[in-house]
Amino acid sequence: MSTQTTEPPRGTAAGTAGPAPAARARRTERAKDWARRAPLLPALVFLVIVTQLPFVATVVISFTRWNALAPDNRGFAAFDNYRAVFTDPAMRSSVGTTVLLTVTVVLVSLLLGLGLALLLDRSFRGRGIVRTLLITPFLVVPVASALLWKHALYNASYGLLNGVLTWIWRLFGSDSPPQPDWMTDSPLAAVEVSLIWQWTPFMMLILLAGLQSRAGDAIEAARMDGASAFDVFRYLTLPHLRRYLELAALLGTVYVVQNFDAVFTITSGGLGTANLPYTIYQTFYQAHDYGRASAQGVVVVLCSLVVATFALRTVSSLLREEVTR
Repeated sequence: MSTQTTEPPRGTAAGTAGPAPAARARRTERAKDWARRAPLLPALVFLVIVTQLPFVATVVISFTRWNALAPDNRGFAAFDNYRAVFTDPAMRSSVGTTVLLTVTVVLVSLLLGLGLALLLDRSFRGRGIVRTLLITPFLVVPVASALLWKHALYNASYGLLNGVLTWIWRLFGSDSPPQPDWMTDSPLAAVEVSLIWQWTPFMMLILLAGLQSRAGDAIEAARMDGASAFDVFRYLTLPHLRRYLELAALLGTVYVVQNFDAVFTITSGGLGTANLPYTIYQTFYQAHDYGRASAQGVVVVLCSLVVATFALRTVSSLLREEVTR
């Protein structure tokens, strides 16, 4: 008598023995993912409340007609505030000032930071102390930095710059040294110099990190082949620093565009130094036009996001390069 073996029907325990462990493994993996992400949820909620909700409120207000000087004339304004932003002469002037201020500060800070980074990349006695002293300006509170330049350096009566001019002229027997009023004669340059002093250490740190990530064997081989220091810098160091230069320029642009402290403290936005943040401040706190000020703020944020996107892409490419090494 022959015995016949029959397959268990579908849906029995034997038929589902394979998929069940896989499903349990997926559920376990999802539970582990949630367990890892759960501690971040309070920080995420806090970030949304602090940053996103105020921005949403700003966007809503930008579409309203709201001036504190005319409380009865309030309502929905559609795109009137945005049209006013793009046709306002003061806004156009502040855009030009912002571009000039940002380009000057970022480029000069990059060049000075590159020079300092090249010097600090060499070994010499006291390098740690020098590095700490060079980083110090970036650690100073922006308002304190602006006050330092306004009163301790630029002041025409007791500032250090005019004091140095007086001392030099007296060395040559002159009793009539020049005493320029720096903040009146060159207001935009006065703001730019204070920001360059503050942001050069930031550029130096990024470029110094790039210099210290160079391949030492390639540089050593180039020197053994007779390459000069300039050739090593031009053909090896500078191409290696391209990503770091881009990152420093983009991050510096994001921060300098938003600078308000130096303009407000040193010149109070006068004499053609009003940039975009100061113009928004004037619209909101002096003209009390909350709708137009909100529209100005939204436009500035959108422009900053464009620059920040390029900065994030540069950072991501740098991280990918470090991982693949």
